[in-house]
Amino acid sequence: MRSASEPIEAPLARNAPRVLLPACNLSLGVHPFHVVGRKYVEAVRLAGAYPVIVPAAHPDELEGWLDQADGVLLTGSPSNVHPTHFGAEVLDPALPLDTLRDTWTLPLIRLALARGLPLLAICRGFQEANVALGGSLHQAVHEQEGLADHRADDDQPIDLQYGPAHRVLIEPGGLLARLTPGNELMVNSLHGQGIAQLAPGLRVEARAPDGLVEAFTPVHGRGFALCVQWHPEWHAGQNTASIAILQAFGAACRAWRDQRQTVITTERNPA
Repeated sequence: MRSASEPIEAPLARNAPRVLLPACNLSLGVHPFHVVGRKYVEAVRLAGAYPVIVPAAHPDELEGWLDQADGVLLTGSPSNVHPTHFGAEVLDPALPLDTLRDTWTLPLIRLALARGLPLLAICRGFQEANVALGGSLHQAVHEQEGLADHRADDDQPIDLQYGPAHRVLIEPGGLLARLTPGNELMVNSLHGQGIAQLAPGLRVEARAPDGLVEAFTPVHGRGFALCVQWHPEWHAGQNTASIAILQAFGAACRAWRDQRQTVITTERNPA
């Protein structure tokens, strides 16, 4: 990954699609900031799209944001989805939450999927999508009988934290199986929470060896929608599976852009 001081290597096409990236909320000193990790911005650029960072949005603004979007990428985050959204109490008050992000990303997910807008969800975004559609989470996967510890060791260098940690076993016949050769992938693993109950209408795309759901798609999705627990954005350009996922997402966003521009042209120039 480039450092924050390095320049962008190549410009995007002027008509490249626009992908929304919901921002997290973080205090730096005494001031609140909206933040998005650079690795997610770079992943959107690698997909061939303009990254559009969205600050906290009012629920009545969501349709307006989606009207100008060709895709949505739900980022990972240090924060967790608040357990009240899946009927639970906070298990560990020391873990970070982002209730402001919850208030608008959960309805945004439902609206985006209803439109068929291309969606790629990563880590927290993967968990958000499950909760938004009626599923639940384990707040501490490592405390569940039969499940492994999926957390990274914070004392290790960052490249080791994001290095390959375990296999995921790919379900045959799904989107992920079409995008990646073989029936398994090696992925990184940096999450304490995970899927407890998969939401209705979702199809498992991959599982960890301990059975934990690692990827899913909507069964009756109208467009590209892939949610993964791992971090394909990390050094994505050096990972064949990550490139395949981002290229497929980018292609879906371009198709959506073309469709949206056709509608706009027709509305401006009716026959």
